[in-house]
Amino acid sequence: MPKVKIKRKSILLDMAPMCDMGFLLLNFFILTSNFIQKEVVQVTTPSSISEIKIPETNVMLILVSNDNKVFFGLDGQTKREEMLKEVGAKYNVQFSPWELKEFSVLPNFGVPIEAMKSYLAQKPEVRDSKEWTLGIPADSTNNQLKAWVVAARNANPEARIAIKADATCGYPIIKQVMTSLQELDENRYNLITSLEENPEKVKY
Repeated sequence: MPKVKIKRKSILLDMAPMCDMGFLLLNFFILTSNFIQKEVVQVTTPSSISEIKIPETNVMLILVSNDNKVFFGLDGQTKREEMLKEVGAKYNVQFSPWELKEFSVLPNFGVPIEAMKSYLAQKPEVRDSKEWTLGIPADSTNNQLKAWVVAARNANPEARIAIKADATCGYPIIKQVMTSLQELDENRYNLITSLEENPEKVKY
């Protein structure tokens, strides 16, 4: 007697709920993620046990590289445009609307104001080259850092100053930066460091 073959039925899985769940998770991660702004130079900060967190907005950032060069940054595109206009007017440098727009997307920079127009004319990948990491003058003879701080303060009166210096940079350049801030009556600022374990905390 021949065997009766049972017809197999294909199983249908509804993937719509799985796709909905995937997109919901993707939207959640995108909306809750904090994107780190690109810095013009890599800075290895010294370690400390301070747990004070720097705010993510309204920050005026001063970077000091391992070769003792100073860089500056301010968040907010419209505020950056206002800052560049003020510094340009101080040093008699006129910037076109295109140059102002290009500058507004730079999270931080480090060139003298005299070279700013040439710097903005470069392609983004060229701006990141070592040739254009010149640093902002901060010495007593040509202290352009003070002009940037004043312009940034006028553009955003609520901005907090944060100094992020490399662990191997020289003490004289840090002293110059702090002296410049003191001369502007900017006596409150934060030093960005990497967190290390506090030996005084009791372990259980």
